[in-house]
Amino acid sequence: MRHFLKLTDFTKDELLEMIDLAIKIKAQTKNKEFVPYLQKQTLGMIFEKSSTRTRVSFEVGIYQLGGIGLFLSKNDLQLGRGEPLKDTARVISSMVDMIMIRTYAQDELEEFAKYSKVPVINGLTDSFHPVQLMADFLTMIELNKANNPIVAYIGDGNNMAHSWINLAAIMGFELRVATPKGYEPDEKIVKNALELAKKSGAKLIFLNNPKEAVIGADVVTTDTWVSMGQEDEKEKRLKDFQGFMVDSNLMALAKSDAIFLHCLPAYKGYEVSEEVFEKHADEIFLEAENRLHAQKGIMVWLDKKRDEN
Repeated sequence: MRHFLKLTDFTKDELLEMIDLAIKIKAQTKNKEFVPYLQKQTLGMIFEKSSTRTRVSFEVGIYQLGGIGLFLSKNDLQLGRGEPLKDTARVISSMVDMIMIRTYAQDELEEFAKYSKVPVINGLTDSFHPVQLMADFLTMIELNKANNPIVAYIGDGNNMAHSWINLAAIMGFELRVATPKGYEPDEKIVKNALELAKKSGAKLIFLNNPKEAVIGADVVTTDTWVSMGQEDEKEKRLKDFQGFMVDSNLMALAKSDAIFLHCLPAYKGYEVSEEVFEKHADEIFLEAENRLHAQKGIMVWLDKKRDEN
């Protein structure tokens, strides 16, 4: 049995298998073909962090695959009253076929998966957001930007930066990460990715100058500067991130046909200008829609691997 906790748990071929499934299932969905890949299966969805795209995409996704999603907030569970995580994992996994968790600590997610009897999917932690990167890469494929691209990530060295670093290290493309000083990605995650890059041929570059990162890029991406749980740091962060907004002047340094991606929600006037956002809105909202399709590919792949075992 396999879990989907972080991208580096998989090989390049395995991630591409999931993407291929996503492309196939997306085409079937668009053609109104109902293929019950996960007929009568139940997806337990545990949310300790609120969400728009994660909630809708997983709930609609399992429904379109022939199953049903069960929404569980922290307040719906005994977790909120102190039940040990491993006990909750044992109970819920005995009643559902798959579990998605959107939470804070990566180590708690991994502890939950250790005691789960069914596959567990990382819907987001403070360390990683792997399902988002699967949607991003699917979008790059559809927009013809996945063949040896140069990707520039501008902003905070957060879970999105970590996941981009992991994806590049596995897939073997060039990634330039530009963050303000003091907001660099986690050193352990970077070190691990650099080891993977030796095998894949990836080029990972870490900078503090967004202009250097964007020059000649095929894909430019960013994320909010103030993530959930960092609201008390807002004023300091807005000051520290001055000069890191992706605006028209910055995008002009990328290739003329470069695309812009954002995992959303976007705070226009902060990490991205209104002008850049609206110019690239079709790309951004294709990326958002692809959360649905990429996650269906992940769920079906995990189910197939369970059957193989």
